[in-house]
Amino acid sequence: MNAESETDRDARKPPAGVAVVVIGYDDAAHVTDAVRSALAQGPAVREVVAVDDCSTDGSAGLLDRLAASEPRLRVIRRRANSGGCGTPRNTGLDAVTSPYVMFLDSDDVLPPGAVDALLEAAEGAHAEVAGGLCVRRELPSGREVPWQARLYALHSVVPHPARRPRLVHDTLCVNKLYRTGFLRAHGIRFPEGRFPYEDVVFIARVLAAAPRIALVPDRVYVWHVRRSAGRLSISLDRSGVENWRARTEACRQAYEVLLGAGQKELARAVRAKFLDHDLRMYVRELGLRDAAYRQAWWELTRAHLAEYDADDWARNPAAPGRLIGRVVLASPEPCDLPRLRELAARPARLCPPYARAADGTPVWSDALPVSLEPLRARPVRALPLAVDAELRPCARGTRLRLRLRLRLHELYGRVAQAGPESVEAEWLHRDDGGVVVRDTAVPLAPCPSGSEPGGTAGSEAVVLAQGPEPAGRAGSGAVALARGAEPAGAVAVGPCARGAEPAEPAGTAGTAGSVRGGAWSAEVAVDLAALSALGAGTWDLRLRIRFRDGVSRDVSAHALRGAGLLRRSAVPSVRHGVVLVQPYATHSGALALRVAPGVRGVLSVARARLRRLLH
Repeated sequence: MNAESETDRDARKPPAGVAVVVIGYDDAAHVTDAVRSALAQGPAVREVVAVDDCSTDGSAGLLDRLAASEPRLRVIRRRANSGGCGTPRNTGLDAVTSPYVMFLDSDDVLPPGAVDALLEAAEGAHAEVAGGLCVRRELPSGREVPWQARLYALHSVVPHPARRPRLVHDTLCVNKLYRTGFLRAHGIRFPEGRFPYEDVVFIARVLAAAPRIALVPDRVYVWHVRRSAGRLSISLDRSGVENWRARTEACRQAYEVLLGAGQKELARAVRAKFLDHDLRMYVRELGLRDAAYRQAWWELTRAHLAEYDADDWARNPAAPGRLIGRVVLASPEPCDLPRLRELAARPARLCPPYARAADGTPVWSDALPVSLEPLRARPVRALPLAVDAELRPCARGTRLRLRLRLRLHELYGRVAQAGPESVEAEWLHRDDGGVVVRDTAVPLAPCPSGSEPGGTAGSEAVVLAQGPEPAGRAGSGAVALARGAEPAGAVAVGPCARGAEPAEPAGTAGTAGSVRGGAWSAEVAVDLAALSALGAGTWDLRLRIRFRDGVSRDVSAHALRGAGLLRRSAVPSVRHGVVLVQPYATHSGALALRVAPGVRGVLSVARARLRRLLH
């Protein structure tokens, strides 16, 4: 008798089973959808363990009724609410009997094929952990944003986490499959009780155990984001400073777990991720909080950052998060919040003033001389370039059109040295990122050296906000453009904004105090017909600046505020009759545009305004 081949043995071997642990508390509206999405994965899912964290809304009864007709579903009811997500996940983990385990929250779902994709990757690579792409789905719009897409661009196997430090950026526990024996052998569990951001610590414990990891580009988890929900999720409810305290504590513990396991590079990466992601996200929202929150947040942040050592600050020292962190450490009180918000944006914008110390070193400001010297060595494609933008209606005969005025600031001679040549404007649809309206590239022209100064450098109350220049003023290219008969979508170089300063020659050392930098300007006619073709919606502005050597830099635009700016306008339209347009500044200060065409659009705006008045 011939010996049995390995292929034959593999064919007869029973498939590895997966347990899906679903946790929920008072989520009767969604929990059965989550469980059904797990059961619908097919035979690869051997069991679904639903842990009800002492719900009071009938969730447990719904699960019991579903379990009566589904033998793979087991329901565990906790007798007391844990106050967090870690304890019920641990309860479920203790109960599973399958070789592999996944975690699912009651308000999310697993997309079809998710378990098969992860299980095949784990088995094929002999990996203890397999991870895939999670998408954040905004509801009710349905807009989807991939989470940490760079990690999951291709199929890959990471033999040791230290070879892919970027892994620490994916702190989600739910888009991964784990070998159950691996977790139990290393005693890997979630923090118990009310511990927000428990998955940050859990993932650090997983990485500290040095698993072999398989990564797949498949969508394996859909994270539902319901910002209008009566009870926000932990990650969305950032209104109280305790949320920030919990996040800093989770990041501190993650660092200590990895450092204690001898994973020094990964521990450093945790701190870098805190600066680049967590710090920037909360800084963008500081302006929305009251003075008491800002003071408490500032003190907590300074205490946390004081634990960082010289090596933490020396790595990528010109990165926006590190610059923000050094400013926070240098000031005992909250300061320069609008400017910090701009630097925290994605892409980052460092707005004027551009100050220097007495020896010519670039510094944050005269009052806070934090060195910005690392910017001198940063590639121009990664510089935090600042572009001011204003969107104004302007007349062409009897018609009203929109024009976008742009002004690119000098940055310690780096921009002039690179030689900016043109800028291309892109409008990205907020709910469907795949829809982009592009304008043709526009030449960037240096502002005249004799431009009239005005206002305080770096202030949002720029003289630009005081309205268009009088018709016929010398050098008023905007007026000539408004009068001229140009084809739709035509573009032209516009006049420099008032308040512009003479260009600083490349390599100029400068003097102490605020630098009088140069600027470049352009003007674009907005294709409102294309923006309104999809109906009511919101569009985010992105700019691509091209330089003399072919290098380009993608930036967002700082929305200028002031009289006559960010004001709703009604623009006549042949197709729709009228289009309402509302330019506004996002939380990060970037320019965005709401468009509402036709009668329906006008009514939708009126209804939204009425709802705000009533509530």
